[in-house]
Amino acid sequence: MPDEPRLPHDRGHELWTLEDGASRKLMSSIDRWVSAIVGDDGIDMPLSSNSEVIEATLFAREDGLVAGCVVVDYLLQIWAPSLRITWFAGDGKRVTSGDEIASLRGDRDSVLRAERPVLNILGQLSGIATETKRWSSIAPKQIACTRKTVWGLLDKWAVHMGGGLTHRLAKDDATMIKENDLASMHNDMETHEQRLVTYLQNVDMNEVGAFLEVEVRTEKEALMAAMVWSQRRATEQVDRLVVMLDNFSPETCKAVNEQMVEQHVREHVVLEASGGIVFDDLASWHECGLNVVSTSAVNRGVKPLDVNMLVNGL
Repeated sequence: MPDEPRLPHDRGHELWTLEDGASRKLMSSIDRWVSAIVGDDGIDMPLSSNSEVIEATLFAREDGLVAGCVVVDYLLQIWAPSLRITWFAGDGKRVTSGDEIASLRGDRDSVLRAERPVLNILGQLSGIATETKRWSSIAPKQIACTRKTVWGLLDKWAVHMGGGLTHRLAKDDATMIKENDLASMHNDMETHEQRLVTYLQNVDMNEVGAFLEVEVRTEKEALMAAMVWSQRRATEQVDRLVVMLDNFSPETCKAVNEQMVEQHVREHVVLEASGGIVFDDLASWHECGLNVVSTSAVNRGVKPLDVNMLVNGL
C-alpha cells in the first residue's frame, strides 16, 4: 500500500539512521551481546601479545547483504584494541561471492583469537539481513519480524538493514493484547469477544506506548475491533489500531479486508497477519490487502552468511 502513512511497526530509526549510525539503544544492546559472545569464547580481558604482526582478509563466500560491522568495531575497540580493521563493504552493502569485506591487522595471537567471534557476528547478522532482503523484495515495506529473536535488538537491527520492519523493540515499547491477556482479564462473566470490546472502549491511549495492537482469532473479532475503534476515532484523536489476524489464511485475510472496506472501517486500522507464513506463499500474503506480514522466519533459524577469513600470504 504505497500511499499509506508510515507504519507504527517501522521503528528501525530508533536503532539506526544513515545520518547518525547506531543509536544509544542499539549500542547498549551491542555492549550486552558482545560481552556475552566474547565471554562464552573464554575472553575475559582485552587481547594483546608480542607476537608478530599479520594481516588477514575477511571475504564473502556467497552473495548477500552485510550487517554487523558496527558490532565488530565495538568488539575490537573494547576487547582487541591493538587490532585495526579496514572495511571494504560496510553495513547494508551487497556483496557477491569472493568479494573482500574487510582487512584485519595486528598481532598474530589476537587476530586468531578474535577470528571466531568476528566471523560469528558477521555471519549471523548478515544472514538475517540477507534473508530479510529476500522477503522484502517480494513484499516491500510489509515484512516485520516478531519478538521471537536470537540476539534481541541485534536481530531487529539486522532486519531493519535488510529492509524489514522491526515491530516492537521490547514488550513495553508498544502494547499488544493477545489471547492470554484477554483471558486473564478480571471479569469472568464476559466472553472473549466482550472482553475485547470492553478493553478497546476503555484503554487509555496515553499508556500504550508507540502503538496499540490486538490479536484476533476470527473474522468476527476482527470486524468488532475495527468497528469499536472507528467509533472511538469519531470522537477522539487516536491513532489507528493494529489488528493482528492470528493464523488466518491469505484468503481469509482478503475477506476481512474487503468486509472492512465495505463497512467503511478499514481506514481506522492497520491489518497485520502472523502465524504459519512461509516464503513460498509470500506473494499471496502480499496481495490480500494487508499492511503488515509479521514472521520470525526472517531472523530465527536463518542460515548465516558464509563469511571466511584468510591470513594474507596463504
